[in-house]
Amino acid sequence: MTTLADLTTLRVGGPAARLVETTTADDLVTAVRDADDAGTPVLVLGGGSNLLVADAGFDGLVVRDARRGIRAQADSSCAGAAVDVPAGQPWDDVVAEAVEQGWMGVEALSGIPGSTGATPVQNVGAYGQEVAETLSSVTVYDRARRRVRMLAVGELGLGYRTSVLKRSVADPEAGDGRTWGPTGRYVVLDVHLQLRLATLSAPVRYAELARTLGVATGARVPSAEVRAAVLDLRRGKGMVLDDADPDTWSAGSFFTNPVLATGEADALLPEDAPRFPVTDHTRIGQIGGAAPAVPGLVKTSAAWLITRAGFDKGFGLPGPAALSTKHPLAVTNRGGARAEDVLALAREVRDGVRARFGIELVPEPVLVGAAL
Repeated sequence: MTTLADLTTLRVGGPAARLVETTTADDLVTAVRDADDAGTPVLVLGGGSNLLVADAGFDGLVVRDARRGIRAQADSSCAGAAVDVPAGQPWDDVVAEAVEQGWMGVEALSGIPGSTGATPVQNVGAYGQEVAETLSSVTVYDRARRRVRMLAVGELGLGYRTSVLKRSVADPEAGDGRTWGPTGRYVVLDVHLQLRLATLSAPVRYAELARTLGVATGARVPSAEVRAAVLDLRRGKGMVLDDADPDTWSAGSFFTNPVLATGEADALLPEDAPRFPVTDHTRIGQIGGAAPAVPGLVKTSAAWLITRAGFDKGFGLPGPAALSTKHPLAVTNRGGARAEDVLALAREVRDGVRARFGIELVPEPVLVGAAL
């Protein structure tokens, strides 16, 4: 019997009542529609890199999207490439292809595990880039309206690690009057990107990346150099999957960086705590443009809070679940961990940060049959 531990990067989770693998969009839609008609819970699975499934497993239908292929049309007259990708395509393959073909705008998103379909759901971002900056639209199956739709980027309500797609899991307003979890109202079928034609990267915004490249923030360098530097940085933090390295047996960053009102940040955060602007991706003026900052909001570092609350890298060792020895934000399975071991450690970290700073950390992975 297939277990979710076999299909997720955290390597925990019990059996799936039923598993189907689809190779066409029509088959994927049919599988989801039939399950909805039968009242069967649905979990649509891509790379399994952002899931924590309970030890009891999932008493429903798991649909694994096996579609692959990157379709692109480059037009030198408008210096752009329109790139269409099925949701099941591994994301890092898209980045590698973009760098090889000279399509600018996603090079800093190298090494992120999981499928392309997950990128607009989470508004995936790293090292100063977010997918919202190059996303043009998403083709989805709308489970509420029972039809395939195309949602333009302006309809997705993109924010920091969120979107209408994600909010429809638990928010009735986004879900047409109901909640849909663990897969939301919208099942992503295809992701459509608009990338500029350039062998140089987008301006390097992230200070750590700029230091690694030996350039000033805002500089542009060959995209291949950005990709190589990001992969090296991620490997150093255990954020590139490696079967031989338990530090990578995780769901990536387990908690999102807290977003606080400026007054709340002033009251709760020490003076030396990191503070970053919060950007509004609904106000990007053009594809490839940077999002403006939202006045009155500030983002701080979950990793910094975790460390200052007494949970350093490797906390929990030699237990079956521990923080990565390379990065305190990753909760890892050291081999043989159960979902409850991972949850227990995450609870301890969350509660410790709350007690120390009065700030509630929010888990980033989708929790299936489980809760903190």
